[in-house]
Amino acid sequence: MSDLQASLIDALQQAVAAAVAAALGDEHAGTDPLLRPSKDTKFGDFQANLAMSLGKKLGKPPRQLADMIAQQLQPGDLLSKVEVAGPGFINLTVSAQALNRATAVMLKSERLAVPLIQAAGTAVIDYGSPNCAKEMHIGHLRSSIIGDAISRVLEFRGERVIRQNHLGDWGTQFGMLLELLLEQGWSSSGEGSSIHDLDELYRQAKQKFDADAGFAERARMRVVKLQAGDEPSLKLWQSLINESARHMNEVFRLLGVRLTDKDIRPESFYNSRLPQVVEALRATGALVESEGAQVVFPNGFKDREGEPLPMIVQKSDGGFGYAATDLAAARFRVGELQAKRVIYVVDARQSDHFAMLFTVLNSVGWTNGAEFEHVAFGTILGADKKPFKTRAGGTVRLIEVLEEATKRAATVSGEKLEGASDAERAELSRAVGVSAVKYADLSSDRIKDYVFDWDRMLALEGNTAPYLQNAYVRIRSIFRKGEVSMEQLDPAMINIEAPEERMLAVHLSLLSATLDQVATSLEPHRLCGYLYELASLYHRFYEHCPVLKAETAVKQSRLALSALTGRVLALGLELLGISVIERM
Repeated sequence: MSDLQASLIDALQQAVAAAVAAALGDEHAGTDPLLRPSKDTKFGDFQANLAMSLGKKLGKPPRQLADMIAQQLQPGDLLSKVEVAGPGFINLTVSAQALNRATAVMLKSERLAVPLIQAAGTAVIDYGSPNCAKEMHIGHLRSSIIGDAISRVLEFRGERVIRQNHLGDWGTQFGMLLELLLEQGWSSSGEGSSIHDLDELYRQAKQKFDADAGFAERARMRVVKLQAGDEPSLKLWQSLINESARHMNEVFRLLGVRLTDKDIRPESFYNSRLPQVVEALRATGALVESEGAQVVFPNGFKDREGEPLPMIVQKSDGGFGYAATDLAAARFRVGELQAKRVIYVVDARQSDHFAMLFTVLNSVGWTNGAEFEHVAFGTILGADKKPFKTRAGGTVRLIEVLEEATKRAATVSGEKLEGASDAERAELSRAVGVSAVKYADLSSDRIKDYVFDWDRMLALEGNTAPYLQNAYVRIRSIFRKGEVSMEQLDPAMINIEAPEERMLAVHLSLLSATLDQVATSLEPHRLCGYLYELASLYHRFYEHCPVLKAETAVKQSRLALSALTGRVLALGLELLGISVIERM
């Protein structure tokens, strides 16, 4: 079989569809078989649970329908056993030859039998997107790594991915900072200033903005001047951008996030396009004046008093809000980047904004058939179940988190390596520590809040990065001890017999379907769950099925199964942006 031929899951789905058509008629052949892997091999390898949904639809007992379908699923090349259990579950046991064949196909395939999607379109993914002139903090972690994981998965499946780092380099926050700096007589070159200086100056500017009405008004007008191209404002602004980009690139490098300078398309990029947005909206008839501002009232949105809620496009002072920038960005992504999918990885607190944005885009016909999606995520909490802060109540710097992770990881990684140099130990500790922080986040359902817990994320047991990394290390150790190369293995030697081998092979076959789920749901925790189950099954296999001590034919088969598991773990971790290590 080639990469493009049906996977084990596809073959089972086709077989069930044919059985449904034969038993109930062709009109029911497209019913979702609701295939689920069995938790225990005594119930077969998979369950098809479609009889329950068909029972409701047809008004017949699910058990009766399950029996009818099962009679059409005769044992043969694909299935060795078919049974109906309980209220109508159809238990399917895959034949030895089919399971051996599917496992061999994965091992032979460069892509582990994950097909490239046909007629792939362009996905524009907006992630990272920190605010300039402010140091990156723990709040920037989730957008950066969730967006990165989604980008990697879509790219691997064959979609053309365009990353967009929509930097916050415009707007009121810059008006405040620039006005403060200019009033203090700062040089327009900004030389010698570091991100730490800018962070403190931003706090000063915000305090003054909140306390001094005159300063607040001057700051707002500074935004208008900046947007209009005022030279002193632009020069100082550029110096702040340069320092911010240097800091941001350092953090992304430590995180292993695939965002570079070529992916930066900040708010300021769209400045010249904002008047066009206003005119284009006016031409549609959607733009109206409200209290001196130019606004759109998207259908279905009300304020607390039940009045229509406006999306402000242009303020009464002539300045533009971030809604105008987002509208301009959407038009650019659909029109010039030719996006078929536009994905925004932004925290859940912006859900109402994106709901309004997408409603406006649809109502004025600016989506051009593209799918717009908001990948919302929750908040990182401290042990007190409140937003994660320092002990003093301040913002937690992201660089400090990564440095602390590296330090703590030394106790579970680098200190145990014999003959390793200090540099090797440090690099390993960084790989384990940073991966632990990232995986703890990615393995959580992104829409939920989660508690930042050092002990849990660095544990060698449980659903953690060190546990998965250690599973890969164990596999590599087997090949080193046996002095065997993965490339020398013959897929034809695979012969799945023991229950632990069987459960491992069945789970391996779910890789392609899992990546499909991640690409559709944009939920990286689904891939984390798959990899955790894979590592757990491999540890069980390792404990019950000797590899190097087995007789020759069994040894070759178990080595091949181990090699495949290692490759799947390596790919899965890479798609999550998690470091794969050889020793631990």
